[in-house]
Amino acid sequence: MSATTTPAQGKQLLHLVFGGELVDLDSVDFTDLSKLDIVGIFPNYASAHTAWKAKAQATVDNAHMRYFVVHLHRLLDPLTSAGDKH
Repeated sequence: MSATTTPAQGKQLLHLVFGGELVDLDSVDFTDLSKLDIVGIFPNYASAHTAWKAKAQATVDNAHMRYFVVHLHRLLDPLTSAGDKH
């Protein structure tokens, strides 16, 4: 997968995919921050979702393991990203 986006592909909307084992299913506190699985940073939501889904399905046997998609573009530029769907 290429980490760049050409003008024909649209605006680059960075997304981070990461996960780890949670202390409790009702929180987002991780058991060990040094063991977080940083899957990667992706140029759009579709590719981030594909990576998230693969990791989530691979760890389905561990109920405390969770993966997340973080919309980095919203954190980096909250004013212009306010109307983005993903």
